[in-house]
Order: sequence, then structure tokens, then C-alpha cells
Amino acid sequence: MSTRTPPVSEAAPALVPAPPSAPARPRSAPPPGARAVVAAVLVALATVALLNAPPPSAARNGPAPGSATTDAATTDAATTGAGTTEGSATTTGAATTVGSAAAPLAPAAPAAPGARALPAPRGSVAAGAPGAAALGSPGAPSGPASPDAPALALPALGAPALAAPVRFAGKAFDTCEAPSLAVMRAWRGSPYGAVGIYFGGRGRGCPVQTELTPAWVASAHAMGWRLLPLFVGSQAPCVDSLAKRRFAIGGNPASQGTKEGGDAVRAARALGIGTSSPLYLDIEAYRRGDTSCAATTLSFVRAWNREVRRLGYLPGFYSSAETGVRDMETQRKAGTKDLPDVMWFARWRGQPALLTESVLHPEAWTPHARIHQYAGNVTETYGGRTLAIDRNAMDAPVARVPAPTRFAARVPVPLSFVASRRP
Repeated sequence: MSTRTPPVSEAAPALVPAPPSAPARPRSAPPPGARAVVAAVLVALATVALLNAPPPSAARNGPAPGSATTDAATTDAATTGAGTTEGSATTTGAATTVGSAAAPLAPAAPAAPGARALPAPRGSVAAGAPGAAALGSPGAPSGPASPDAPALALPALGAPALAAPVRFAGKAFDTCEAPSLAVMRAWRGSPYGAVGIYFGGRGRGCPVQTELTPAWVASAHAMGWRLLPLFVGSQAPCVDSLAKRRFAIGGNPASQGTKEGGDAVRAARALGIGTSSPLYLDIEAYRRGDTSCAATTLSFVRAWNREVRRLGYLPGFYSSAETGVRDMETQRKAGTKDLPDVMWFARWRGQPALLTESVLHPEAWTPHARIHQYAGNVTETYGGRTLAIDRNAMDAPVARVPAPTRFAARVPVPLSFVASRRP
């Protein structure tokens, strides 16, 4: 609703008060229509005064550009999360309900430096999808936003501004089911500093994740662990694994990829994994040389990437070096858009080769955008606790976790290893 009085219509006659020298008529005997004329004069004068009044104060219309941020562009690390994160200590009033199938996922968009973030209507799409952080060229074709982009970002109501990705360089492990916090505490004496968690997707080998809760995520992060969220959704129609074939991508791969990208973001938010976090799509090895199968898979992956990126997360990709990764590199060389921002390749040779993988160009997905799974199905024991794991070397983004106080470990355990760029 406007706060200003509408201007007087151009069709209205100009009303001028009588000069002071004019003879005054007796108050007891006004001429016909005199009262109407006086009333019209007063209305005209009031209108002129309102039109010449200064605009409403800034306090009424929100903060001026460059002032403190509002709920629509919160960047505080304690509340970095897209919408309401289950268990989060602070939430914005306009956030959608996490886990609700009917609740729309509002895209998050970064505000330009010094620009005022203007909230868009609930559920609307921001003016320009959020660009992924610059993780290296030419491995991240989407890249940062163009410098010619509009000065004002228009995020959906309640969406936070995106922060720079958090990176980790060192050794990581992944295991089918998230270990208990007691095991994670015992493994702080291991050479590993990050752990892969299978947080969602219909194709997970261990769909029942008893330990994996918002409390587990916050507490493991507070211990010093860095998290690699893995989403195992639909698989290539020609996937090698017999167990995965019932999860084959259907006849509309783009639509299916978009839907599952939204599912991944919902699941991540529900665990307290904030925006700017990578979500790694797990596509298991598939039949090499099947061009139709590869095209279907690519369509699914690109749609998944677009949706995850639109909602403020980084799309990562895990696959066999000889199938999914090789095909992604071919598409990168061809200039295909909507490819992953981070590459996690599996080649089990027993030793890490993070920067020397043969199917990848030396500069592809660099810097800080590679993970190498170099051994699998091995057993290791630390602190008296044994796990069957896959071994990884990495220099790549990890999850951002707000770590709500009521979930965090009381005494964070410092990292017990020295991170290396070339583990």
C-alpha cells in the first residue's frame, strides 16, 4: 500500500482563495455553495502540502544500502544455513519447513558488495541463480557471477547470503554407515581428518543410518572432523552393480535430476549442513562405451547440478575414473555447461594420485576441487575401534556446519594431524 496521497486529478478546477480586500459576507448568511468552496480550498491546500513533504524516513523502509544486514541476508557463521535448519539455534521467520514435501525450496543468491538485499516474494526465483564459488578453471565451468550482473541481488525471502566454501586438504575416509560418536572420537588419533557421510538418496547401500542425525553432524564437526556429504540417488541405466540396477534413471532424466537435486538439499538442510557446502552425487561405475546410457546419465547429472547450485550448494560428483569421470572430462573439453564443481574420482591403486590422474587434464578441477579415492574395502583400527573404509586423499570443499550449541561436543578435540596439499 502506498504511503503517499494520490495527486489531484488534472480535471479538477484550480481553486484560489478570495483576496483579503474583498468585502466579507455576514457569517449568518453565506451564499449558496460557499461551504463547499471553502472545503475544496482546504483539501487543495492539504494536497499541496503532502506532495511537497519529504519521502518517508529510512527507518520505515528498512536500512539504507551498506547498513547492517537483515534476516534476508544473514551471513553470520552461527546461522549459515538455507532456511530453517533442524536444531539450529537461530532461524529466520520466513524460512520454509525442512523435510516438508510441500514446502518450496527458495534459492539463495549472493548479494553484491555494498548492495542492499531486497527480498523477493516467497517461492519466487532470484534474479540470477547463485554462481558457484570459483574452485578453479577450467574444472568449474559455471564459475563466479559475471561482473556485469545487476548490482542488486534479489534472494527469496529469508534466504541467507552465500559464504565462501570451506576447504580441507589431507586424508579422508568414507564408510557405508556413519559410525557412532564414540568411534569418531576414538579415530581422532588416525591420519584422517575428514569423513564421507551417505546422507541421502534412494540408491544408498546403507539406507538406515541410525547414527546420522543433526546432533551427530554438529558433534562430529565440533570434534574437528570435516564432513563430505554423499548423495546416492538414481543410477546410470547401464550401471555395473546388479544391486543398483533397480535404481536406474527413468525416461525423463532432466526432470528426475531436478527433483533429486531438491531432495538432496532438503536432506542436507535437515541435518544442519549449511549453504555453500558441497553435495557429492554418487554415480557408480557403468558400462563404458554405451553412448545412449552415458547421454541419459549426463542429462540427469546436469539437471541435478543445476538444482543444487540454484539452491545455494556446490554440486560435486563421485564416480569411477574410467566411466563417469572420464565422460565428465570429455564434456568439460567440449565446453558443456552445468558440470560438477568438484570431482571425486575412484581409482584403487593403493596410493594417492590427486593431481596426476590420467583421465583428467592437469588443470581440470584445480585448485581445491579434487578428491581421489585410492583404496577401498580396507579395515583399519584406531583407539581400539575397527572400521571397514575406503581411503581418500583430498584438496576440496567440505560441509559448512553451524554447530548449534546444544548439539556440539563440550570440549572440541583439536586436529591431530598436519594437513598436506599432496597427501
